[in-house]
Amino acid sequence: MTAATTTAATLATIPVDIAGAPYEVRVGRGLLADLAGQCGARLRKPRVPVITDVHVHAAWGAAVERALEAAGKEPAWRILPPGEASKSWSELAATVDWMLAEGVDRGDHVLALGGGVIGDLTGFAAAIVKRGCRFVQLPTTLLAQVDSSVGGKTAINTAAGKNLVGAFHQPSLVLADLDALATLRPRELAAGYAEVVKYGLIGDAAFFEWCEGNGRHLLEGDVAARAHAVAVSVAAKARIVAEDERETKGTRALLNLGHTFGHALEAETGFSDRLLHGEGVALGMVLAARYSVRRGLMTGQDAGRVAAHIAAAGLPASLKALGLDCDGAALVAHMLHDKKMDAGVLPFLLMRGIGQTFLAKDVPLDDVAAFLDAELAE
Repeated sequence: MTAATTTAATLATIPVDIAGAPYEVRVGRGLLADLAGQCGARLRKPRVPVITDVHVHAAWGAAVERALEAAGKEPAWRILPPGEASKSWSELAATVDWMLAEGVDRGDHVLALGGGVIGDLTGFAAAIVKRGCRFVQLPTTLLAQVDSSVGGKTAINTAAGKNLVGAFHQPSLVLADLDALATLRPRELAAGYAEVVKYGLIGDAAFFEWCEGNGRHLLEGDVAARAHAVAVSVAAKARIVAEDERETKGTRALLNLGHTFGHALEAETGFSDRLLHGEGVALGMVLAARYSVRRGLMTGQDAGRVAAHIAAAGLPASLKALGLDCDGAALVAHMLHDKKMDAGVLPFLLMRGIGQTFLAKDVPLDDVAAFLDAELAE
């Protein structure tokens, strides 16, 4: 699908109160069409570096060019292949070289136009070019709008695992244009919705209940539902990030609900389109709920609600359905590369109920492997 032109309307502005580097997340419609106006003095040179991928450029390249050219600016495009493979050493090096060739200075802003892959790669490159230049997040997927564009985590993948090399580097501005969601495939939209549900599960039971009642409308295109979901999700993440920017206090770790299981599943499927990141997180949250039941922490009724809502959104809710050719021990082996590993201990995000996620540091990995074996066999 290609982009349509909409008059700019900011529906919500959420401050992210990072010490020394506060910024805004603007949620609305027509924000990309008003790109130069939204960025203002951040675009201080006639030539503006924009990093994106092939698919996003096809959908939004012309609109971004029009918006910049109307303000007397010229976009300098770096267009990458889509997918997780672009979060690599080779693409990082090539992107850094391109930024240097474009004459990017420390006070300049690079625009990251795309989903989480583009945001992560661009943000990491911005963190290391000349010891840190600036960047603006222009998230075009639901997952990026509610999660990866906010909070300053940037990274690439390596042979050892996902997001193991990176930096904390906050954007100067995030423009979450709801119109971009209309250009997503249904599968991509649903994958992003998993991160919306996550915010209800980690600390807001009322929002999870809202998701149960309104998630279908969001997925079917209801703009009001999308605006509410993005604004609530961003506000929740902003509060957590402001309290624990670099994940040293345990609070920010809550945002990883579903990710320990999910990253293991992504690794087992080769970080490919076989399992999108949001799909891995969705199934990971189901597994976290079911494992919480196994540990006597959560009721089976609440875990059933989690699985039922994930399934209703068209997301994977059963480990056996993935058709994996492995056992629980192999999945646990992937988890040993998790960034949360500390002194040989792998913390798990578990639940005492919906909206009651906590960090558990006493989970025996052999029990996790046995649990996964049972899930694979069901």
